[in-house]
Amino acid sequence: MRGEGLWQLGQSITRRLAQVDKKVVGRRYFASEAELKKTVLYDFHVANGGKMVPFAGWGMPIQYKDSIMESTVNCRQNGSIFDVSHMCGFSLKGKDCIPFLEKLVIADVAALAPGTGTLTVFTNEKGGAIDDSVITKVQNDHMYIVVNAGCRDKDLAHIEEHMKAFKAKGGDVSWHIHDERSLLALQGPLSASVLQHLTKDDLSKLYFGEFRITDINGAHCFITRTGYTGEDGFEISVPSENAVDLAKAILEKSEGKIRLTGLGARDSLRLEAGLCLYGNDMEQHITPVEAGLSWAIGKRRKAEGGFLGAEVILKQLAEGPKIRLVGFTSTGPPPRSHSEIQDEKGTNIGEITSGGFSPCLKKNIAMGYVKSGSHKAGTKAKILVRGKAYDGVVTKKPFVPTKYYKPS
Repeated sequence: MRGEGLWQLGQSITRRLAQVDKKVVGRRYFASEAELKKTVLYDFHVANGGKMVPFAGWGMPIQYKDSIMESTVNCRQNGSIFDVSHMCGFSLKGKDCIPFLEKLVIADVAALAPGTGTLTVFTNEKGGAIDDSVITKVQNDHMYIVVNAGCRDKDLAHIEEHMKAFKAKGGDVSWHIHDERSLLALQGPLSASVLQHLTKDDLSKLYFGEFRITDINGAHCFITRTGYTGEDGFEISVPSENAVDLAKAILEKSEGKIRLTGLGARDSLRLEAGLCLYGNDMEQHITPVEAGLSWAIGKRRKAEGGFLGAEVILKQLAEGPKIRLVGFTSTGPPPRSHSEIQDEKGTNIGEITSGGFSPCLKKNIAMGYVKSGSHKAGTKAKILVRGKAYDGVVTKKPFVPTKYYKPS
C-alpha cells in the first residue's frame, strides 16, 4: 500500500463504519488477515478500537475510535503513541562498521559523535534512493539503524551482498537484526514530561537526534529523540515482551491526553512536516539531491564521494538537478499522488507525489516534483484533480513549523 492512500483509506473506513455493520466492513478490509504478520501489540490495538489494515505485509492500525483529523490535531496539541514495530531495526558491529556503512550511505558517519544520529539515504549505483533511514552511532564499533518496513527485504539483501564482499577483503563487520524488539514512537509536546515519569535518566539533556540505552518502565530500551511528525518526541526500541506494558504505562501517565494513533494520522502529520515517504516522494530512480536532501550529504562526502552513485550525485550538486521536490498549497479537492502539475500556460511541469487535506492548517497541502526553474516558492501552477485544473502555488516546507528539542 502506498502511503498516499492511507489518509484516503482511513476516511473511507470511517464513513463505512458509520453506515454499515462492522462485521461486513471487516470481511471486506481484513480478508487477508491470516496472511499478515502481526506486531506484539496487535491484540492491544484491536482491544482499544484499532481498525486494522494490511500495510507492508503487516496488520497495522489505520486509526482508532477518533478520526484521523482528530488524532492529527491531538498529536500536535498533546501527544500520540504509534506502534512502528513493523519497521526493521538492526545493529552493525566491528571495527570496520563505519567505513563499511559509508560505502552504502551519503552521511559522514565517521564525523558523528557517539550517541548521535542522522537521517541518511542508502543509494544505488545510479545515485537513486534504495531507502531513507535514521542511523545512529552507538559507539565507534556499533551502529544502530532503522529502515522502512516496505523496504526491509531489499535493504537487507543489498546490505548483505555488500557485507560479504567487504568481509571477503578482510573487513571486520557483522550485524544483528533486532527481531526480538518492538518499536514505539512517542510524539507530541507532552512526550518528554510523560516519559520522564518512567525513567531515571534526565531527558532534558537528551536533544534531537541523540541516542541513549537506558531503562524505561523497567525494560532495557534504546531511545532516540526523533520522530516522523515534526513534533518533539522519541522512538523507543523495547524488548517485545515489555512493549504492551510500556504502551499502557505511557497512556496511563498521560491521563488520557496522549492517545494511541494509527498510520492515517501518521501520514498526515509527516506531510504537514514536509517529510518524505519512501515509495511516494522517494524511489529508486530519485536521487537525494532531487528529493531536497542535499543537506544530508556530509561535507566530507561531497568532497570525497566514496558511496554508491557518488559520481551522479556530485554532478547534480555541481550543476543542479533537472527536477526538484517542492511543496504546494492548492484550491479545490486535495491533490493525490500522480496528479499532474502544469504551469499557467497548461504545459506539464511535474507530478504530485503526496497530498491531502491538512487537519491542522485546514487547507490542501502536497509535495511533488517539478522541473528546475519552476521550483521557487511563490510560483503559481495548475494541479489536475480528476481531469480538472485547480490553482496551486509552490510553498516552502515544512507546512507546519517543526518543534524539535534542541539546545537553546
